Amino acid sequence: MKYIGAHVSVAGGVDKAPSKANAIGAKAFALFTGSSNRWVSKAISDEQASLFKKNCEEYGYTPSVILPHDNFLINLGSPDPEKLAMSRKSFLDEMIRCEKLGLTMLNFHPGSHLNQIDENECLDRIAESVNLTLEKTSGVTAVLENVAGQGSNVGHTFEQLARIIEKVEDKSRIGVCIDTCHAYSAGFDLVTENGYEKTWKMFDDIIGFNRLKGMHINDDKKPLGSRIDRHASIGEGTLGRDFFTRLVNDPRFDDIPLILETPDETIWKDEIEWLYSQVK
Repeated sequence: MKYIGAHVSVAGGVDKAPSKANAIGAKAFALFTGSSNRWVSKAISDEQASLFKKNCEEYGYTPSVILPHDNFLINLGSPDPEKLAMSRKSFLDEMIRCEKLGLTMLNFHPGSHLNQIDENECLDRIAESVNLTLEKTSGVTAVLENVAGQGSNVGHTFEQLARIIEKVEDKSRIGVCIDTCHAYSAGFDLVTENGYEKTWKMFDDIIGFNRLKGMHINDDKKPLGSRIDRHASIGEGTLGRDFFTRLVNDPRFDDIPLILETPDETIWKDEIEWLYSQVK
C-alpha cells in the first residue's frame, strides 16, 4: 500500500500536525518537532506529547508513516569544532523529542565539509556524530537524506551514503530517505525507463532497499545533474508526471512514507489526490 502525504506545519503546537495531515487526505506526514532554524526549541510538554499520540491514533497514523525532519542548522560533519559540538547537541535534542512523541525515525541531511576538510573525513565525522547520538537514545532510527550536491554538501552519491552507514555501529538504527528532486539534480536519471531501473538497481546494490525508510517526492525545477536543489510542484518540473505515475505503481515503495515537500502547499490536497488516482 502507498502512504502518501506532505510535510505539514506545526503552527499552534506539534499536536496539531495529525489533524492538518488528515485535512489534506494524507496517509503519511512529515513535520518539524520544533523550530526549523534554531539550535534550541521550546520543550515539548507532557500534555502536548500525549495529545500528539492521541491525535495520531484518532486519524490512523502509526510511527512507521511519520517522518520528522531535524532543523536546518545542524551539520554533523562540520569542520568547525564549536559548530560540530552545537550540531551534535541539537541533533541529540531532536532525537529525544522524537522519543517523547513516540516516533521511530528522524530524517536529516548528512552535512557539509565547507571545503575545509577532506570529503571522507567529513563522512566519517557524520557517522561518528550519529554513533554518539544513538548511544544516548533508543527506539529512533537516524534516516539519512540524499542531497543534490550543491556546494560542499555530502550525500549526493549512493557511495557517500553507504560509507556513512558502514561506519555506524548500530546498523538496526540507520536508514535512508531518497528525495526525488535531489536525486535527479545529483545526476540520477529517473525520467527514462532505462535510467529509472538503473538508478534503483544501483541503490539496491550499494545501499539496499532494506535501508529505505521513506521518500520525499518532489518535482525538480532544474535539469538532470544540475547539482541545484529547487523543488517544483508535481508535473511542473523536469521529472514530469509520468515519473510519479511510475513511482506510485512501483511495489518497492510500498509501506513507507512518501512525503511531498513541493512549494505550493495550497495544492497539496490536489497533488495527493492525483497521485492516488494514478495507482492501478
